[in-house]
Amino acid sequence: MKALQYRTVGAAPEVVTVPDPEPGPGQVLLKVTAAGVCHSDIAVMSWPAEGFPYALPLTLGHEGVGTVAALGAGVAGVREGEAFAVYGPWGCGACAKCAEGKENYCLRAAELGIHPPGLGAPGAMAEYLLVDDARHLAPLEGLDPVAAVPLTDAGLTPYHAVKRSLPKLLPGSTAVVIGAGGLGHVAIQLLRALTPARVVALDVSDDKLRLAREVGAQEAVRSDERAADAVRELTGGVGAEAVFDFVGAEATVRTAGAVAAVEGDVTIVGIGGGALPVGFGLLPFEVSVSAPYWGSRAELVEVLALARAGAVSVHTETFSLGDAPLAYERLHSGKIGGRAVILPHG
Repeated sequence: MKALQYRTVGAAPEVVTVPDPEPGPGQVLLKVTAAGVCHSDIAVMSWPAEGFPYALPLTLGHEGVGTVAALGAGVAGVREGEAFAVYGPWGCGACAKCAEGKENYCLRAAELGIHPPGLGAPGAMAEYLLVDDARHLAPLEGLDPVAAVPLTDAGLTPYHAVKRSLPKLLPGSTAVVIGAGGLGHVAIQLLRALTPARVVALDVSDDKLRLAREVGAQEAVRSDERAADAVRELTGGVGAEAVFDFVGAEATVRTAGAVAAVEGDVTIVGIGGGALPVGFGLLPFEVSVSAPYWGSRAELVEVLALARAGAVSVHTETFSLGDAPLAYERLHSGKIGGRAVILPHG
């Protein structure tokens, strides 16, 4: 089969031919209908050779949707031809966190060498994907594969982040979204669908600020050295009850801390390498700072249900598998509005 692989540290990914996978006991083979392109992949491909955490070559793609092509021995409850979204943060299935469906926080994944597809295990940017267990499949139930595939990360990750702050986003409150790209523009929709809060979007790109307004942000502010003052002015000096930073760079986490209200939440989702100091007098009283990772299996089902209800959608641009390297180039240069989606079978 054809697959997009990262083969050499520092080099561009390549489309290559690899053996077709075959499902072993308990495994499910999917014919991939859509795979998502993510900034996390670019981060992986930017790591130096020293300490690179994964074996190469690595088939990319941690967002995947497909139809069941074959079943390994002992698989129950899944039939060939059914369409599923893949829950990416695989865990052991047996620890306390996995028992809650929070495999994103599996307590034994590192110890057991368990990796998500595309982030250590062979990923979805291929004609076929081997899924380790049927519990990692969520039924599409009529959702379009292109529309659904970004929801497995670009939908699930912001949903998990927003859900934590729902009790604070009451009428009259403000939520700030820093970075209105692939995840941020979904977070704006989730905030509008799930809360009465006013949503303020921050970004450095005029195109992304326009996208933020299109998907529901009431205010769009350029993310620069004046952004914190602008948000404070919009909130009458109070600040925002919840701040979601989908960039995570040093400058944006400083802005996040500067615009948080007393007892507010600051959630750093982006992996830009920034850190927010926490201590008495450094932030408004009782500000809570968190750095979540992905979301639970139950939350993926909830996100897909929101999409079926029309409450959330992802702006997408599609590419063939042969053009997948181009999709990464365009994403890296900031030329993708929303999410890029690879169609391995055209």
